Amino acid sequence: MAPDILLLLALSVLIWISPFIAKALRMPTPPVEIILGTLLASAGLLYENTYFHLIAEVGFLYLMFLAGMEVNLKEITGSPPIVIRQAILFVVTLGVLAVATGLLLNFAPIVTASLPLISIGLLASLSKIYGRSQPWLNLAIIVGVLGEIASIATLTVLDAASTVGFGWELLLKLSYLLFFIAAIYLAYRFLQLLFWWFPELKKKLMPKEDTSDQDIRLSMALFFLMISVMMILHLELALGSFIAGVAISAFFHHEKSLEEKMSSLGFGFLVPIFFIHVGVSFDLASILLPGVLSGALLITGLMILLRILAAYHLRRLYGPLNALGVAFALSMPLTLLIAVATIGFNSGSIDRITYDQLILASLFEVIIAMSAVKILSKYREKKKQEAWKRERSGGVTPP
Repeated sequence: MAPDILLLLALSVLIWISPFIAKALRMPTPPVEIILGTLLASAGLLYENTYFHLIAEVGFLYLMFLAGMEVNLKEITGSPPIVIRQAILFVVTLGVLAVATGLLLNFAPIVTASLPLISIGLLASLSKIYGRSQPWLNLAIIVGVLGEIASIATLTVLDAASTVGFGWELLLKLSYLLFFIAAIYLAYRFLQLLFWWFPELKKKLMPKEDTSDQDIRLSMALFFLMISVMMILHLELALGSFIAGVAISAFFHHEKSLEEKMSSLGFGFLVPIFFIHVGVSFDLASILLPGVLSGALLITGLMILLRILAAYHLRRLYGPLNALGVAFALSMPLTLLIAVATIGFNSGSIDRITYDQLILASLFEVIIAMSAVKILSKYREKKKQEAWKRERSGGVTPP
């Protein structure tokens, strides 16, 4: 059998069976896909391929697009000022702690930049499990959006620095980035005003009863348009994908079915291929190399600890348990951590051992954080039931 046919068959089977295995192991599907990709690559059933790599890259960009669609700008801007201030304080505190830790332990710049990364990609799975009514999850999404914007900006700077180095060319690229952000803001304000004066325009762009799937066509057109703009400006493509998702969410949030349609395409096809490709790029034998496992555990421990410390002040909003829930919910920057590790390895900023440490740490974080959130949720529910029983029996409900 031809190797390419074997690759297609292996991918088909993995995409199909991964959710069943994840459900049996009570784990999120993405880390399971990465682990299965690594195992099948070690067995020789999966390997690097030009088309495989290309579709995986599109899958990553599409995942960033879906992450952008999770952002509700109205909900964030409508949040109480104290919540916004505390969210900004969390992101700033995390960044300062990460830089201090990196300098203290003499980490490579890429590893230091990895420590404060925040991604809301996996928060979608938490919202499906626990519901958006949870205060800690709502707060995590607000903090996560601000943190992801800062993280993608960091990713953009790292990508630019890896190609042109630190100098005038980097400053020129950063000026492009600032110009792009300013242009996006002006376009957002203009469209906001346009749709306010002509609200029927939204219905024409995305008709309610339409057999040509105009909503999906418009979303995909904007997705590729923003990627094209980033390619012209030689900036990080993930930023364009994320902004495209935010734009769809900002102006067409009334189309509730659109997000489900886009998610079905992503999580049913493109995104799994990206995670499987990450598993293929990870060498299973490297775990036995000196420093890989210990380094991955150190990075994992530090990333979780820094988020717990940064979330300490959030206890004033919803209590210590919810603050801890926010810390663990934001301890899963799987996609961005993999992206930063890939940029660092391809540019020669980090060696293979450090790359493997970061990939392994991204898996450990998801497993530990998901388990911690589940334990906290059960403990919180137990406390609520105890308080309810005390109230029923005539006792005093604790504050």
